[in-house]
Amino acid sequence: MTHPEVTTVATTTDTTDRDLIARLAFGGMAAQTLRAAVRLGVFELVGETRRRAADVAADAGAEAPPMTRLLRALTGLGLLREVSPDTFSVTAAGALLHPGRPDSLASFVRMFTEPAIVRAWEHLDDSVRTGEIAFDSVFGTDFFSHLAQDPELSSAFNAAMSQASSETAAALPHAFDFGRFTAVTDVGGGDGTLLAGVLAAHPGLKGVVLDTAEGLAEARKTLARHGVEERCSLVAGDFFLAVPEGSDLYVVKSVLHDWTDEQAVTILRHCREVLAPGGVVLIVEPVLPQVVDTTADAADGGMTYLSDLNMLVNVGGRERTRADFAELCRRAGLTLTSVTPLAGAAPFALIEAVTA
Repeated sequence: MTHPEVTTVATTTDTTDRDLIARLAFGGMAAQTLRAAVRLGVFELVGETRRRAADVAADAGAEAPPMTRLLRALTGLGLLREVSPDTFSVTAAGALLHPGRPDSLASFVRMFTEPAIVRAWEHLDDSVRTGEIAFDSVFGTDFFSHLAQDPELSSAFNAAMSQASSETAAALPHAFDFGRFTAVTDVGGGDGTLLAGVLAAHPGLKGVVLDTAEGLAEARKTLARHGVEERCSLVAGDFFLAVPEGSDLYVVKSVLHDWTDEQAVTILRHCREVLAPGGVVLIVEPVLPQVVDTTADAADGGMTYLSDLNMLVNVGGRERTRADFAELCRRAGLTLTSVTPLAGAAPFALIEAVTA
């Protein structure tokens, strides 16, 4: 006998709910559409004009009919407009994928649709069952060792991280009182994008960027481009072993989420060990609420939680709550004093900690 309530649920399913499931299921296809467009140079080929699909195809070395299909798919995704049959222009969002723009996200898209990132996601269910890092079993080594063995991929990763940091680099200098410090070390600062933005806005401040030799590969160029190279030194090192002494502010942005709690405590403890009197450790990362707030999280479409799963499958880290950060700080000999949303760079927050 059929239960009435089962029949009711089956026949009154909201089409909006079905559309949501369909969009999510097609999400991987949308990502690969984006990847193909960036690799083919679609956005720079269309540029700021209106172009026929056949002309874009010719310039890209592609066939016209499938290029038209690609451009229409990109239009459906909101990145192009079909202004007349087979003629397209770029939307404001699509323009962000032109590699020549200073705020471009083309390298970011290339990296996060890269097989080295995507393949481990095929084993998300295994990581959920076991807690193990899928990337390590798929590639036979950990993510960062894999990067070190592939200079081209390492360069792509650095470029992606630079693009991902550009919004934060623009917002941070005006959202935190850097004027009370004399020297700042950016721990795991990569190509120096974040610290260059801070130093450019605060001429009295000196800086240090700490990262691996691979991570620092483009840092000197970045600092020179911002005109701050004379006030900033580069230190190739391992933050699991030590961080440079001499600063009264240590910034740790988008680093702790890559690592386990034990490893994160080690990084913070090394900052604590060299922290000048009255100094601050400033952690810049998303802060998860204790309970998922779908209203508040709607702005980023759940991206922070997807990032959390990305940490699980690819590197073994995690996104954290305020309580999690407070516990990491406590174990490292620090006291968390405040958590402030970083205006203009959601979902990041400024997490301040001082000597316990």
